[in-house]
Amino acid sequence: MSHTENGGHGGERILVVEDEPLMRVLLADNLGFEGYRTCAVGTAEEGLAEVQTKLPALVILDVNLPNMSGFEFCRQLRAKGQWIPIIMLTARGDESDRVIGLDLGADDYVTKPFQIRELLARVRAQLRRGSHDTSPAGTYVFGDFALNLRRRLVTRNGRRMDLSAHEFDLLRYLVAHRGEVVTREQLLKEVWGYNSQVVTRTVDNFVAKLRTRVERKPHEPRHIITVHGKGYQFLP
Repeated sequence: MSHTENGGHGGERILVVEDEPLMRVLLADNLGFEGYRTCAVGTAEEGLAEVQTKLPALVILDVNLPNMSGFEFCRQLRAKGQWIPIIMLTARGDESDRVIGLDLGADDYVTKPFQIRELLARVRAQLRRGSHDTSPAGTYVFGDFALNLRRRLVTRNGRRMDLSAHEFDLLRYLVAHRGEVVTREQLLKEVWGYNSQVVTRTVDNFVAKLRTRVERKPHEPRHIITVHGKGYQFLP
């Protein structure tokens, strides 16, 4: 087991998962010098355990790890509904590896060798993006699904779902007002931007389609409930 703690006490906590000892120390030292609180480990298994106990703001993750790869680390983390920003590191130059990593939920990808200043700039960019989230983790989990606000992404058991822009915005609005009864007029105005006087079945059609995506039994919905004569209600 290789475990290093470094840095001050005021900055964001960053987890480094890197099996090369020299690279692990280099990353931890430079991040600590920038004011981040860092935890550096050498295996994916240790990294997953650290995520649960330390709740880092960002993970720097090597792809080529012993036993469990960085790809599998990313897959397992996303399957648990955790959308902590991940920057992947790899010595590989194959574009397919980059695609795999991003498809599994990585937020950025850096090929070794790299300039440490470039990596630090990417860290700052990811942390800035995360600071604009409208919920503590930027993610809302319900049933088998996770709604990631920052990345405009919905996953089911860790697998990406392809929702249209309006489907995502509709789901986001319902989740933001969960427990409340929202009228069709509200949804038309807030999601579509229509004047509340417009008469249309647009909302009903989109709700019906959305149910086929996020309900186990669309005809017996558990989350998106019809309130007859009023509108809809989202229940966790």
